[in-house]
Order: sequence, then structure tokens, then C-alpha cells
Amino acid sequence: MTQQSILVVDDEAPMRKLLSSNLRASGYAVRSAADGTEALKLIEEHPFDLLLLDINIPGPNGLQVLEAVRRGAETPVLMLSGRARERDTVEALDLGADDYLSKPFGVAELLARVKALLRRVTPGPKGPLPPYRYQGLEVDFSARRARVEGVEVPLTRREFEVLAYLARNAGKVLLHRQVLHAIWGGQYGEESDYVWTFVQRIRRKIEPDRAHPRYVLTESGAGYRMPTPEEARAA
Repeated sequence: MTQQSILVVDDEAPMRKLLSSNLRASGYAVRSAADGTEALKLIEEHPFDLLLLDINIPGPNGLQVLEAVRRGAETPVLMLSGRARERDTVEALDLGADDYLSKPFGVAELLARVKALLRRVTPGPKGPLPPYRYQGLEVDFSARRARVEGVEVPLTRREFEVLAYLARNAGKVLLHRQVLHAIWGGQYGEESDYVWTFVQRIRRKIEPDRAHPRYVLTESGAGYRMPTPEEARAA
């Protein structure tokens, strides 16, 4: 079985060593970079399965590297930062990060998040499901594509996973915690800003009028719900 490869990007040599050694001990192939320029060069030269990217690296900073990566790739990205500010978390997620971890953190927590991000199978029932269709929106679970009025929507991998989970459970009110557990893994539960950020990104891409959502509805104080196809027929 081919080793999964991870790029560790951090300007602090002790942190790079700590992360790299623990990831190698867990069976991953690891390369490292100390700044944004070196990181982008390695990313261009090697196909990585996961990026661990510190926000405060010199050169292009972590957010700039993330933005550059997202222009052409859907490689999972776990952002690292010594600044535990909600604004930083939301900005990283909004630029396309899959997860965010504030320093200091335990090795066990890091490895659990790495494992969750490398688990590429979308959560949900096994076997093909018929596409979800509602008032011009189509979510094709098998092809992992979404279309609005026949036009494909350019969703990231994580955006599609969130949308597909909501669509598979159309008609149900899904709590933030349920979405977190299903998409990010069982160790998540309090990071409600993750779900909010991804829902906003999805709405920007699929909703004709974001102020009055048609597809991803907010249930105040609870979570989100997508209408069932039957609701469209009854309207």
C-alpha cells in the first residue's frame, strides 16, 4: 500500500521536527518547508495528500499559500496557528481550509484530525443514491457534482460533502453538531463556525438570492434543513 504523503509548513524548526517525526512514526511520508516560497515550490513538484500549513510563515504567509493552492487543487489543508482568534479561523475556512488547529495542541489530537482529513470517503449510506432535485438544484451523489438550472456549480470537495450530507437528509433539521460529526469526524462538536462558514460559501454559489435562501434553510437556534423534492411538488 502506497504511503500517504504530507507536507508540513512551519517556520519554527522544533515544531517542524515534532510534527514530522510523529507523522512518520504513524506511517506517513513527510516533507517539510520553512516558508511560503519553499512550500509552493514543493507543492508544484510533488503530489501531496495533505498539507499542514502554519498561518504565520514568512514569504507568502499561510493564508496566501492556501489561496494559491485552492486556485488549482483540492488537497486537504489543516491550518495551524498560535493565534486562537475566531476571525483567523473563519478567514482560513473561507479561503478553503478543511480544518484549523490552534497551538499548543496535543499529538493525539493532531493525528486524529490528520486521519479524519485523509479519510476520503464521503459519510453516508453505501451504494448509489438517486440525485437530489429541488427547484432547479440537482445534487448528483455518485458523480459528486451539483448543478443549478443545468449549470455545474464549482464546489470544493468539502463544500460538496456538506451539501451532499444536507441533501441526503432533506426534510430533517440537522444540528451543527450532527454536521460536524458527519463531515469532520466524531472528535468535533463545538466548532459551529465551521458549519456556518461552509454554508455561507455554498449559498454564495447555489442560491439565487442569499438573503432569502431557497435550498439551504436556516432553522433558528437549531441548524440547517434542505427541502424535500415532495415540497416542490406540493408548492
